[in-house]
Amino acid sequence: MAVEIRMPALSPTMETGTLAKWLIAVGDSVRAGDVIAEIETDKATMEVEAVEEGVLAAITVDAGSENIAVGAVIAILAEEGDDMAKLATTAPSTDTPSLDTPAPDVPAPDTPAPDVPAPDMPAGDVQGKGTAVAPLSAPSQVPPADVRAGPVSDRIFASPLARRIATDKGVNLGSLTGSGPHGRILRRDVEAVKAPVGAAQTLGQGGDAPQAGASTVVPNNQMRKIIAARLQESKQTAPHFYLTMDCDIGALVAARKSLNAMADEGIKISLNDLVIRAAAMALIKVPAANASWEGDHTRLFHNADICMAVAVEGGLVTPVIWAAEQKGLADLSKITKDLATRARAAALDPAEYTGGSFTISNLGMFGVREFAAVINPPQGAILAVGAGEERAVVRDGALSVATMMTVTLSCDHRAVDGAVGAQWLQAFKSFIENPVTMLL
Repeated sequence: MAVEIRMPALSPTMETGTLAKWLIAVGDSVRAGDVIAEIETDKATMEVEAVEEGVLAAITVDAGSENIAVGAVIAILAEEGDDMAKLATTAPSTDTPSLDTPAPDVPAPDTPAPDVPAPDMPAGDVQGKGTAVAPLSAPSQVPPADVRAGPVSDRIFASPLARRIATDKGVNLGSLTGSGPHGRILRRDVEAVKAPVGAAQTLGQGGDAPQAGASTVVPNNQMRKIIAARLQESKQTAPHFYLTMDCDIGALVAARKSLNAMADEGIKISLNDLVIRAAAMALIKVPAANASWEGDHTRLFHNADICMAVAVEGGLVTPVIWAAEQKGLADLSKITKDLATRARAAALDPAEYTGGSFTISNLGMFGVREFAAVINPPQGAILAVGAGEERAVVRDGALSVATMMTVTLSCDHRAVDGAVGAQWLQAFKSFIENPVTMLL
């Protein structure tokens, strides 16, 4: 009996994903445990293993298709005795699995499609494996006649994604030969058509200089869309309030220098490691700040599971340092370096970026003095860390210079009250300004 291979849920919160790449082809034999495909979520690229053995009879979702719903059929596996040819012709259409799939193929009208100039859009997402999305209409130079949109045959078999990219690029599908099952035109067939030399993405008429209002349309990849949805949800549903405090980090900088001088080879403790340690200790000291609003109840976390915001190309990833209060500075240094490296390589496991009770976003390395971060839902707070810099301060009525760092705590007022947030900041400042207490 044929086995349906379905889109897996790679994390508890995953609803859709991008099928980045097929590692097998129709007709290949598959054994349980074989890696058959790569799936992209908003945070990482994961390998999918087969759970049954058989022969791949049909692929129902093209490589590069995005917004594939969890549970959607992506391929058909034939078992011994199954009719391969019948399964290939009766398999669900590749038009069906995506949540935003356009209407199914219908015979094209006899009238030619009008020539609508469209920008030459690069396909791909932040990791180079995603797909282009339909951009906003924008004028561009008209492609040469051999690839311009024109009359099509009465019936062209093409995936919705291929049709969409063809429209974006101004490619005549009738001029292409499909490489998919039964000659179906796939994304790769359309992308193989080279864009006309000089096709512009910027608006303008003639000459090399763009005119006023010139712009470029960039497709939003899966990561960008998820970030947008989550942060919009956060700002719309979580009543944010902000608390800002200045910390004297002179003793912290000196302690870091001494620790690194005594640390084993290969260990380099960063200021961010010390900030994470101080935040974790403050969460244990003020447990009411380690909270998440969940409607009928508020969840209080027992450990300081701190998410560390890591900027990656085209987006942001927040790997979790579990029970950070139980980690020494040497261990924190190893963990943060490893997580940041693998986050930028899109090599994190779902369990490494799902969950967490508190987030730290540090833009100090960019010279940002102060900012307010958006809460990472469903968490109750996030700490924004600015740059350490020398500033003029007044102590005991006298003007002096000190190395200061400004931090801003964004709180969800449903879960964390103003007094609780202030108490947490006081505890954090105490640990930062007296770093030896973090070792107690």
